[in-house]
Amino acid sequence: MQISARAEYAARALLALAASDVQSATAQSLADWQSLPRKFLEAILSDLRRAGLVRSQRGAEGGYRLARAADDITIGDVLRAVDGPLAGVRGERPETAEYEGAAEHLQVVWVAVRAAVRSVLDEVTLADVLSGQFPAHVRELVDAPGAWATR
Repeated sequence: MQISARAEYAARALLALAASDVQSATAQSLADWQSLPRKFLEAILSDLRRAGLVRSQRGAEGGYRLARAADDITIGDVLRAVDGPLAGVRGERPETAEYEGAAEHLQVVWVAVRAAVRSVLDEVTLADVLSGQFPAHVRELVDAPGAWATR
């Protein structure tokens, strides 16, 4: 699975907001805190606002803030907001893939991949990442032999 720069920057910006003790933060502040390109971040923040993950306010006291508590926003929510569905096959949802012959059962693999990705990304919240306290099944995946090995 590839995590786009857009998705990574979105997660980093939301984590910075969640960790911040300020009422709201400007795009420039978030960009500075996480060393992100401001213009690109502004477009990402717009996507996050449309998805209901952040709220924005204009004016001298303006900026961005989380629209929900950090323990109510999953990493899956963030990725979907900026990149769309978590797993796709040629731009389509895995359950719509149809194969014949030797590849007849390949759809099962794609659906399983999506389920596995969901089991992590839809269970880990911003609060979990900030605290480093992950659900047990995620810790088990990280602690499994070979989890950190490059292949």
